Amino acid sequence: MPDVNLTESRLTRTSAGTFRTGSRTSLTSTSVRRQRRIVRAVVRLAEAWRAIREAVVAAVRWAGRTVRPAGAVVAVAASVGLVCGLLFGWVEWMVAGSAALLLLAMSVPFLFGARSYDVDLDLAHERVVAGTGVTGEIVVRNDGARAALPGRLDIPVGRVLVEFGVPFLRPGAVTTEPLVIPPLPRGVVRVGPVTTVRSDPVGLLRREHAFDDVHDLFVHPRTVALPSTSAGLVRDLEGSATRRLVDADMSFHAIREYVPGDSRRQVHWKSTAKTGRLMVRQYEESRRSRMAVVLAAATPEYADADEYELAVSAAASLGLRAVRDARDIDIVTGSEIPRVVKGRLRAIRHVPVVSPRAMLDGFSGLDRHDNTMAVEDVCRLASEANERLSIAFVVVGSAVPLARLRQAALAFPADTAVAAVICDERAHPRMQSVAGLTVLTIGTLDDLSGLLVRG
Repeated sequence: MPDVNLTESRLTRTSAGTFRTGSRTSLTSTSVRRQRRIVRAVVRLAEAWRAIREAVVAAVRWAGRTVRPAGAVVAVAASVGLVCGLLFGWVEWMVAGSAALLLLAMSVPFLFGARSYDVDLDLAHERVVAGTGVTGEIVVRNDGARAALPGRLDIPVGRVLVEFGVPFLRPGAVTTEPLVIPPLPRGVVRVGPVTTVRSDPVGLLRREHAFDDVHDLFVHPRTVALPSTSAGLVRDLEGSATRRLVDADMSFHAIREYVPGDSRRQVHWKSTAKTGRLMVRQYEESRRSRMAVVLAAATPEYADADEYELAVSAAASLGLRAVRDARDIDIVTGSEIPRVVKGRLRAIRHVPVVSPRAMLDGFSGLDRHDNTMAVEDVCRLASEANERLSIAFVVVGSAVPLARLRQAALAFPADTAVAAVICDERAHPRMQSVAGLTVLTIGTLDDLSGLLVRG
């Protein structure tokens, strides 16, 4: 009997322990599910908040691009009129608000079809001379399945905006409009991108769509025909003979008596046999005819922008003549130095001279700088980059005195002919020699050709 009671008590305790364990497991599972629901709710709430925020930001951006100031005034009038009319029963306010709302609703259909156009922009020339215009054409095609209401095209040409009206176009219809760009100053002018503009007649709403068609129009500086800078020089594959005498080269000069240190290969045996003394050959040093054109780029070195344009045209004319003569040439100008740079920074810019077109394209992108090297320092760097220069032209403005020009000429080797070109629109053309430096003063571009012919 006691054994039976003991067995029953053990079973009772075991069952109770199992019940307690199952209860704990059930409570734990319930709490985990509850936490998962909370986490899901928080995640969904965060996603919903993010979507709402992105929608609000997109709506604000769309409203900022689409709603014009007049449209914003009409929207405020509609809101205030309807709210005040419904709250206070003011009939006049309700009529004004309803009219404003109707006006906004009537403006919406004019925005449709902004992306249904296919626009092609073609220019007759991508390179012109300063002071001449450019012609082209714009082809507009309606690629949509529905008719497109009249619209407008905006074409940025540099800092100028050219507008074209687009008529009503049926699906697949094409219209062509001529494009006439007025005379442009020297520079690289960006034409495009073409932007389609859809707007209502009142000007409340506006929608734009820009295309990817962009053209870079190179406006070259004016140039003048100059006399050949190689006149009187013997140009061959080896180079041009100079007055400097050397012991070994290609251009024979004379025969002199042997001195210790001369190479035996240069001994002239026929002369040695006649005179009974060792005689050696002497040569003139041959050089490639290399030319440098240095253009001043600092703003204080010119009286105004027109004077700088004259200097650019003069430098381009000199460079173009040298390239056509197949001479080695280096065109250098000052480069802009950032103001945040501490210490002294030397920076110059080389204009490409591989071809006349590349050279003129490089001149199109030149500009004056307030923070750049002085012309003397530019000449020094140009001389260091080219050890053997035959002739160098330094083109400056009227604000550079003769003392600075003489200092710039001293940066070149002694056997380099240096000529300074002073651009002064108020001066008469003249040529003068100052301490071995040839100074040409020009008032117009045509004066450069006349002075070079005389000099």
